[in-house]
Amino acid sequence: MIGIQNLGKNFGPQVLFEKVTLQLQAGSRYGVVGANGSGKSTFLKILMGEETCSMGEVSLPKSARVGMLRQDHFQNDDKRVIDVAMMGDETVWSALEEQERLFCSEDPDADRLGELDEILHAHDGYGLESRAAQVLVGLGIQEASLKQPLGSLSGGYKLRVLLAQALVGRPDALFLDEPTNHLDIVSIRWLERFLLAFRGCAVIVSHDHRFLNEVATHILDVDYGTVIPYRGNYDDFLSLKDETRDRKEAEVERVERAIAEKKASLERFKAKATKARQANSRLKQLERVEIERLQPSSRRYPGFNFLMSRQSGKDVLEIKELSKAFGPKQVLENVSFTVRRGERVGIIGANGLGKSTMLKICAGHLQADGGSAAWGHETRVGYFAQDHRELMKHPTQSTLDFLWDFVPEETTNHVRGVLGRMLFSREEVDKQVGHLSGGEAARLIFSQLMVQKPNVLLLDEPTNHLDLESIEALVGALEKYEGTLIFVSHDRWFVEKLATRIVEIRVGGLNEFNGGYDAYLAKQGDDHLSFGESKRAKKAPSLRPNS
Repeated sequence: MIGIQNLGKNFGPQVLFEKVTLQLQAGSRYGVVGANGSGKSTFLKILMGEETCSMGEVSLPKSARVGMLRQDHFQNDDKRVIDVAMMGDETVWSALEEQERLFCSEDPDADRLGELDEILHAHDGYGLESRAAQVLVGLGIQEASLKQPLGSLSGGYKLRVLLAQALVGRPDALFLDEPTNHLDIVSIRWLERFLLAFRGCAVIVSHDHRFLNEVATHILDVDYGTVIPYRGNYDDFLSLKDETRDRKEAEVERVERAIAEKKASLERFKAKATKARQANSRLKQLERVEIERLQPSSRRYPGFNFLMSRQSGKDVLEIKELSKAFGPKQVLENVSFTVRRGERVGIIGANGLGKSTMLKICAGHLQADGGSAAWGHETRVGYFAQDHRELMKHPTQSTLDFLWDFVPEETTNHVRGVLGRMLFSREEVDKQVGHLSGGEAARLIFSQLMVQKPNVLLLDEPTNHLDLESIEALVGALEKYEGTLIFVSHDRWFVEKLATRIVEIRVGGLNEFNGGYDAYLAKQGDDHLSFGESKRAKKAPSLRPNS
């Protein structure tokens, strides 16, 4: 359906990828993966027609309808939420708008109204509002908000509306850039069901391990200066990529060894006068043999390493009848639970129920309205905020000086070494913290936690802004961490790997479970958590692509 022929993109001398030739088919879902900066989003923008390529071409059928989610692209703040979602079906939306204008005119064109009615019937136009509402509610937009202006929503919920817009248009080709950002576990599960029922061609950039495992039929790996296709989900891709690289390295090694052995043999022949001429000729031929040099991977893994300066007491945290409201909205009410030393507590649940608020109160960054959050004996807490820029009080401070402030007794070489292991180059350590990307800022805060050596880690959505390699490295380090871990996350793979105890925040109270995430799901019966408590229990609509 989507033809890609000899595609390449470079910025000046920097080549992101080249010689990309692929055929993307309807009925398949392609997960696009690669290191931050490798060109994933650029590749997607080229497919969407939003960015030009340096070479090659992309072709789609002229009649193909395209749905796309762009990151941080907000428009139409004055329009109703439901209308913004409906705009995703451009044919129907245009017909509805024209129909309304004609109805409001003094002398409506009856023939044109008849034509518009035929268009709306042919495209299920009179059901568009219902379809849009179903998608919006599935993505966590409250029904009461559907008739409100888009501008009344927070940035994260605006992105949900834009995602709904992309899905509502019944596209043949669907392009999604990090669609699980700002979604809670409930909404991610809904989106998975939608995509599994989608019959068109979907191309999705994502750093969500489990999401890719659930929905991807193929992986497009942006690495080695090109884009390489693999059949299967993300776990399949990891295995196939390692096997392919090992096979190529073994083949290069075999060829090099064979050439070395032939050269050694010919060198011996050179000692014989009768064979010297022939040996020299063969040696020159061998020297002209070109061995394929494997391009290094662009993937880099940060060196996370979390140590404790000392052990805490047995009782780490006691939350007792904790309550918090923001104006008329009560987000926490009489919440109580305790955490013991060495536990790894995963706090999960739908957005808006107070997960991050609770962590902010525990970290001392927010005052509770009632109740208490008391830390135990000898606890030393390291806090990673969801909006980690709130921890960077001086935006003009250099990355090096920011970290050095936490270990002033250490040498500059020591601090530079920590930053180097966290993938900050020699030049980047002088970069102002206010100019750091989301991923860089996250790695800097983790660097801070590493040098502080806390015995309790309080992490709020720690995988936001990290690429897959960084998330995998972070999980590996946290698995080795000997302290207590309390974290909020919507990344189910992250929760599955780390949590030894689940605390689900629900409307009306907590649901606690002593055990890991998979065991919790087995007990609850499904991966969608609180779907049964809301109207989001409705099955994700199967919106057929244009025919």
